[in-house]
Amino acid sequence: MLESLIEPLQYGFMQRSLVIAILVGLLCAIVGSYLMVQRLALLGDAISHSVLPGLAIAFLLGGNIFIGAFIAGVISTMAIAWIKTRSPIKEDAAMGIVFSAFFALGVTLITIIQKDNKIDLNHFLFGNILSVTVDEVRDTSIIAAIVLLVVFLLYKELLFYTFDPLGAQAAGLPVNRLNFGLMLLIALTIVASMKAVGVILVLSLLITPGATAYLLVKRLHQVMILGAIIGVISSISGMYLSYFYNLPSGPAIVLVVSGLFFLTFLFSPQHGVFTSRQGNLSRAKISQRRAGVEEFEATAAQIREEEQ
Repeated sequence: MLESLIEPLQYGFMQRSLVIAILVGLLCAIVGSYLMVQRLALLGDAISHSVLPGLAIAFLLGGNIFIGAFIAGVISTMAIAWIKTRSPIKEDAAMGIVFSAFFALGVTLITIIQKDNKIDLNHFLFGNILSVTVDEVRDTSIIAAIVLLVVFLLYKELLFYTFDPLGAQAAGLPVNRLNFGLMLLIALTIVASMKAVGVILVLSLLITPGATAYLLVKRLHQVMILGAIIGVISSISGMYLSYFYNLPSGPAIVLVVSGLFFLTFLFSPQHGVFTSRQGNLSRAKISQRRAGVEEFEATAAQIREEEQ
């Protein structure tokens, strides 16, 4: 057993891949917890699809595709906000319009590129973590450090804004900046995850680890910590499955994290389908609505005191 665990580590590509897997699993779970609590999973999907034209254009211009993808993600976020504020179109409809348009543009540009260049950019759709380079490990590490530092420094403010945007605004917090900052964090996380699971599957790593933890713990910081552990374990397990059974790495990671979610969904002590007592379903819904309320109230009181 020990030899089987050590064997893949003899290869440089597996060492680099495992580092990326750990970083991506940690990053997606922490940032995705905000998306899940705010019920904005579609936003993560919109931004992940919207980075495609950016990386294609960056490739055509000979630039850094990570920077191109990030710029495209930011532009898509601004487009969603612009449509929402300048028209009666609701936010979910604006997301659908923007991400489908950007995704179509990205696929078109990639098709055009592949006509003149014998290069496969499809791994950005589905991930190819086994091909990561030292430079990509460095870039992903820098992105992860920036995102985690911002989340740590703004945890109280983001918590207050996540659970009560109107209360945060009344308390004097810059809610527009917090909202835009959160969108930037999501865009950076998606860019960091492109080579691991691809832009199509990244939504699973953003939402599923946090959703799994949400069935087991109540407070947001607990969801983040447990979700990060689940994300890292799923990423490493998916990598080993990919190595030993010759499976595509991105889908293998997603299958593992999805499997953990369904096990938790069925056997969670409080909310499991097979383990909860009769009547727990209604209590589970109440519990979900109250998830993090105590922590939120304490943070809100602290922020109000600081403002005074």
